[in-house]
Amino acid sequence: MTNPTQPTGPPTADDTALREAAVEVIGPTVAGGEASSAGATLQFRTVIIENVTPELDAGRYAVKRVVGDTLTVEADLFREGHDLLAARVLYRGPSDAEWHAVSMELVDNDRWRATFRLDENGRHTFTIEAAPDVYRSWASDLRKKAAAEQELTADLLEGARLIREAAERADGWSQVALREAALQVQEAAPDEALRIATAPVLVELVAAHGDPGLVTRYERELAVTVDRERARYAAWYEIFVRSQGTVPGRSATFREAEQRLPAIQAMGFDVLYLTPIHPIGSTNRKGPNNTLVAGPNDPGSPYAIGSPAGGHTAVEPALGTLEDFNHFQHAVRRHGMELALDFAIQVSPDHPWVSEHPEWFYRRPDGTIKFAENPPKKYEDIYPLNFYNSDWRGLWRELKAVLEFWNARGVRIFRVDNPHTKPLDFWAWLIGEIQQEHPDVIFLSEAFTRPKVMKALAKAGFTQSYTYFTWRNEKRELVDYLTEITSPPVAEYFRGNLFANTPDILPEVLQHGGRPAFIMRLVLAATCSSVYGVYNGFELCENSSRPGSVEFYADSEMYEHKLWDWDRPGNIIDIVNRVNQARRDNPALHGYHNLRFYDSDDPNILFYGKATPDGSNVVLVAVNLDPFAAHDSWLHLPPTLGLGDDESYEVQDLLDDARYTWTGRHNWVRLDPRVSPAHVFRVNRGR
Repeated sequence: MTNPTQPTGPPTADDTALREAAVEVIGPTVAGGEASSAGATLQFRTVIIENVTPELDAGRYAVKRVVGDTLTVEADLFREGHDLLAARVLYRGPSDAEWHAVSMELVDNDRWRATFRLDENGRHTFTIEAAPDVYRSWASDLRKKAAAEQELTADLLEGARLIREAAERADGWSQVALREAALQVQEAAPDEALRIATAPVLVELVAAHGDPGLVTRYERELAVTVDRERARYAAWYEIFVRSQGTVPGRSATFREAEQRLPAIQAMGFDVLYLTPIHPIGSTNRKGPNNTLVAGPNDPGSPYAIGSPAGGHTAVEPALGTLEDFNHFQHAVRRHGMELALDFAIQVSPDHPWVSEHPEWFYRRPDGTIKFAENPPKKYEDIYPLNFYNSDWRGLWRELKAVLEFWNARGVRIFRVDNPHTKPLDFWAWLIGEIQQEHPDVIFLSEAFTRPKVMKALAKAGFTQSYTYFTWRNEKRELVDYLTEITSPPVAEYFRGNLFANTPDILPEVLQHGGRPAFIMRLVLAATCSSVYGVYNGFELCENSSRPGSVEFYADSEMYEHKLWDWDRPGNIIDIVNRVNQARRDNPALHGYHNLRFYDSDDPNILFYGKATPDGSNVVLVAVNLDPFAAHDSWLHLPPTLGLGDDESYEVQDLLDDARYTWTGRHNWVRLDPRVSPAHVFRVNRGR
């Protein structure tokens, strides 16, 4: 490609086509010629480059895309006077040694744009170059003077000089062609000289060899992290391996848990997420419902990581061995899913690090190690790590080694527990280091904390993020929040994974709304975002809460072995399957940035849709947010969907396959939660 220090120009044809066109205008040319030295670079900007998008925090962080996406780059470009400009975007992928270039086009009012495709997983960089398009400006002025029948002799001499200067910067056939063109423009009759000088092929050829000293490059090289498709589109299912068995009072093993995989696959999930699988400490082990005293058979919380059996690179013996884990992971893949592991940076008092690296922990004045607290909550079975200790570099390296250990065993997705309690610069370093070697690794941030901190974690590199969706229930707050996280500028770096529940979050709407609430929240999570998740038991409408708590499950498997009746009455397994099937079958639901909310007359009915860029696939969703009462409403579609006011078309409900004929942009629905609290319509036009 052309060296990026050369001036930019308009899109050019390939070399052969350009040469053939030049022959027709200028006459026969021959290959050869030597390139001459370029002009000196100016020490000031010849073009002002401002308001570049996408650019995150003055280029400090990368924006996010997925392999196969196109990146549209825009900027305000202008200079003094009335000269025309030429500009291009320079870009390169992680395996590119040199820059590629794509010409920018003027959009309007000094706003310029270019688009290029992202075909490689990993970190890409891009920037902008712009310059005054001297010869094109001269040719434009020459045409105007000719149209006004002005004298052109001096102007043609100036043009010949510009062409000769371009020839000095060219080589090969281009140099010969430009020298010949300069001679003809200088010596031919005025009409012929005008024809040659303003011929599009010559204008393009001169512009391609403009003065590099006039080029202004944007002051920053910007970055875009290009993830694999799973980063943007996935349905997560969370389990405790130990609770996937059939024998009361003991842990299931990896081999036993494999028996659950066909049922999870049948529901249509893509990612199987395991809570921590590491050895569990015995010191201060918690009992059922987080009680302070554990019985001899109580397994403890898997987040109290570490025992004499090992730490973060070991497997809890009750689950099996590392070989059993490997076998389980291969089984997950055979069932069309991918495994995600929990990365929880905390330890039990029995973790090997406590004796091997005592400096990594917080000490009280009496020398004892502090356990974790989030007042008034206390976690006596867990020690937090001190990231500000004297050996912080050693701690960082050890945590990187943990991820590398599981990377070596094929794990490429990590859900990170409480990342907001660790330094942001640590995450930027760790994620960057891991993804440099394994760009396909996905990190999910489990940070239910202040909004700016959640966003900062996403900027630091987290691929996906938990959200406040879990607590958004009213129509207005759902519209405002989901619009914020799926639209620029937030959506440039933040991908919200809408978990409907977690092992320690049983939302009130699920506690009291029963089966309709579970269906309603499932549809919202699965169709408002392209990435969503549920914790097992959701499909069973499990909503027993711990007395006296706000959101905790009763008899939580966080602290005990649990047996589930996977076929118990009242489940919504079939609906989960239908929702996930609708996601697979409709490309519109694979997109994250394409969520649009539409008007409905009833405050309890939320109406929204997603469409593919070409409009070939349109999905419309109407949800009754009230799990207790039926509501009806007129739904109003925007003109942007291209539906005529008198046009009749079919909408097919993907939850029950019912089909309806709609006309125009205004249609009526009734949603009874006892029947179904939602419609997920695919628009079938022309049927």
